[in-house]
Amino acid sequence: MRFNSFFLFLSCSGVLIAILSLSQPLWQPAVKADAAPFSAPDPIARGKYLVATAGCNDCHTPGFMQMGTKVPESEWLKGVPVGWQGPWGTTYGSNLRQHLAAFPEAEVWIRMVRSREGLPPMPWASLHAMTDGDLTALHAYIRSLPVTGSVMPPALPPGTAPATPYMVMEPVMPGPPKAVSTEQEIPLQK
Repeated sequence: MRFNSFFLFLSCSGVLIAILSLSQPLWQPAVKADAAPFSAPDPIARGKYLVATAGCNDCHTPGFMQMGTKVPESEWLKGVPVGWQGPWGTTYGSNLRQHLAAFPEAEVWIRMVRSREGLPPMPWASLHAMTDGDLTALHAYIRSLPVTGSVMPPALPPGTAPATPYMVMEPVMPGPPKAVSTEQEIPLQK
């Protein structure tokens, strides 16, 4: 069965936006006002800004979907052991601190990112659209964080039951409306 990845991306994005809109008050800014500007000359500050604006914390930081910017930076990007299940199987938001520890040179990591076509809901197309400067800044920021946290579970193929909590990300098509009875059953009282 051919899979329409664009439709899946739109569906997943819609679900994620819905979850985020329910978990964060509208009056609370999504990014702290003191976030570094996009053109920050310091690559670490720019990387932090990109992490905050690209939504990396949504899937890679424990508790971020519930608490938003209240999660301390010391907890960012440690991975989330809650799976995302869909037609592709089940995937997890990896511990980016541990992942990037294996890539001391930014150029090697950038080549890996540019060549990788991973599984949803990771927005690989968004990473591919970033400039080398953006990716270098992300690398610098994530590598500036202490390598802590646990390794997240590996991706599971379709049909394999996860041993962890997971969210199902499959579209549900609406069916015909259920018939409504005009007669109500009223219990008899004795």
